Parts: sequence; structure tokens; C-alpha cells
Amino acid sequence: MKNKLLEHLYGIVFVTSILIAVLLLFNSNRKNETSSRNVELNALLDMPISNINDAFQQALAEDAMNIFYPGKKQHNDSLFSELIQLKKARYTTKLQRAHVAQSLSFEKLVSLSGMYLNFIFAYIIVMLLTYYGVQTLALWRFIRHRNTIDQISSSHNSGRSVKSILAAIPVKLFKIIAYGVLFSPAYVLAYSIRTEFNTDSTFFMILLGVLSNGLLITYSNKFYTFLKIEYHRGYVESALVKNLACSWKTDVPSGIPLGALLHPRKRFKGHVLDHIYRNAHMQYIATIKEQASFLITGLIIIEMALNIHGHLTYEMLRQILYKNYDIVIVIILGIFYAVKATDIVTDYLMHRERLKYEN
Repeated sequence: MKNKLLEHLYGIVFVTSILIAVLLLFNSNRKNETSSRNVELNALLDMPISNINDAFQQALAEDAMNIFYPGKKQHNDSLFSELIQLKKARYTTKLQRAHVAQSLSFEKLVSLSGMYLNFIFAYIIVMLLTYYGVQTLALWRFIRHRNTIDQISSSHNSGRSVKSILAAIPVKLFKIIAYGVLFSPAYVLAYSIRTEFNTDSTFFMILLGVLSNGLLITYSNKFYTFLKIEYHRGYVESALVKNLACSWKTDVPSGIPLGALLHPRKRFKGHVLDHIYRNAHMQYIATIKEQASFLITGLIIIEMALNIHGHLTYEMLRQILYKNYDIVIVIILGIFYAVKATDIVTDYLMHRERLKYEN
């Protein structure tokens, strides 16, 4: 575990150093842009001309130049013409960027900190809900699958009546609609109900993060596959020989209590499912890093696609548009730290699970 932590630490230091170097280089280049012009023009930029379009002030300033630099009237005229054009260009640029030009400051860092905490809050809540939902859905599907197999094996009549087939049609239709919703991109769901809900809220962002982009179904299918693989391991037969409960019904004493299935901390004491679940759970933990990457990407897309003002990644998109790259670098660094923190927590959980097996 120490080696893993050192790897993460080296990665954090390396990426942080690179981004800080880029930040310093950007600030240095921005300063050089204002100081690399003609030396003579730089010396005259502070000349007090309150109105650059006023002919009287222009003539007065030009006479002053001829007094300070005598015998160079032609040169002074050319230099003064360039000075006027430069001042006009700077004035126009200043007006155009008055509301968009920003630089990294303490006040801006405080503002970004609030957005970052809101992003991390949404990320943690969505991650926890997805973590719970993935396992619950996969277990429920696995239990129903085992129940179906038991019913078929215990039944002498393998045929299905017309009545049972017709009764299954609404269920199939509901599944098709549910899969369509759960696999839809977040912005499709958001814009389809935009007139009924406030899409700028953190609650709506969390809801979309859980239900959209296929995240919940994709990883519940993975967990379901782990459960099926574990069921065919040799230790399951050994557990059955030891008379562990093996009924897959939820309404019998030897079956699986519905409360245990819905509980955040899932334990099925005395049932063979407990061993199957624990082994599948250990394999699922290894996929959390991948799941977290998809989740963070999804949240970024949600904020950008829906133009959620006051949120971190929409602010990043806005600053990219305004070319305030120092602020963009700080936001990227914050998102990178969230990813690395998830990697560290995942490695710790894997380490803890391995210790259980070693003990």
C-alpha cells in the first residue's frame, strides 16, 4: 500500500509541477506582450491625453514632442501617428474585454473554491448513489435469475400460456423505456423536461449524473456478471454441503430478506449469497476508478452542455472562451486532484479487502 501511495504522490507532484510551470509561462508571456513593443512608443504611452480623438489635444501633444525632441519633426510625426493608433487600439480592446478579461487573484480563487466544493459535493453524492444502485440492481437481477431457473427446473411443464405471455408484454415495454432513459445522454433528458424543472440546480445535476449516460446500467451489468461467475465457483458447492441457506425467494425464512437486499451495507448471513456477493464485490471495487472517470466526464459534459451558470466546468468553458488560461489551469488542477483522490480511496479499499482474505 505504501508503494501505491508513493506512486500517487509522485503523480500528483509531477502533474502539479507541469501545470504550475505552464501557468507561470503563460503569465510571463502575457507580460512580455505589453513590454516588447517599440521602446520609444513605450516611453510615450503614459502621455496624458484624456481624449485621443480631440484634435487640440493631439496638436498640443505633438508640439510637446517637437520641443523635447528638436530637429526630428518628420520622425516625431511618424512616431506620434503610431502612438495615436496604438492608444486607440488599446482603448478599443479594453472596452471589448472589460467584462471578460480576468486574472488569477485571491478573490477569484475564493469564487472558484465555492464552485469546486459544489462540484465535489455533487460528484461524491452521485458516486455513492451509483455505488449503491449498481450493487442493488445487480443483486436483484441475479436473485430473479436464480428464482427463474429454480422454477423452470422444478416445473414439469415448460410451456407458457398465452395469458402469461400477454402479462409479460407491459413489463417488456417498461424495460425498453427504462433502458432508453438510462442510456440517454444527460443533455437529451435535460432538454426534454427543461420546461418543468430547474436545470440550473445541483439536485438536477445529481439526478442526471445518476440516471443518464448509461453509467448505472453498464456497471450493474458488470457486477451481475461477477455474481454469475462466482456462482459457478467450487466454494459454492462446498457451502451448500455445509447446509447454508440456498433459497432465492425473498418471502421465506431460508431465503433472502428484502431488507438485507436494500440495505446500504449488504450482508446475507447464513446464505450462500453472502460468499458470492463478497467475492464479486472485491472484483467490482477494482472497476471504481474506471467508473469515476466516466462519472467526472459525465458531470463536466452536463454542466457545459446545459450552460449551468455558477458551476465549475461551465466557468472553465467560459474562461477558455475568454482566453484566461491561468484560471483554466487552476480548474483543471482541481479536477485532477479529485481523480487522484478517488484512485487513492479505491486502492485503500482494495488493500483492506485483500487483508480480509489474507486473515
